[in-house]
Amino acid sequence: MIKARVTVTLKNGVLDPQGKAIVGALDSLGFEGVNSVRQGKVFDVELDTKDKAQAESHLKAMCDKLLANTVIEDYSVEIA
Repeated sequence: MIKARVTVTLKNGVLDPQGKAIVGALDSLGFEGVNSVRQGKVFDVELDTKDKAQAESHLKAMCDKLLANTVIEDYSVEIA
């Protein structure tokens, strides 16, 4: 079994309204000096294979087809 972590983040230049809301909330909670926050998603995936190359290929296909909107998001795959 292979365990992997997929991290999906907005591309640079894409507006992040949730990030702005988080900055405002942090400020109202007394956390001053936070200039910006970019939010994203993390997926922990377990694959029933021992072939790292095959796992990486499947994970990239998953990201391209479902986990990430590649028009506005970037993703990275880390195999444990």
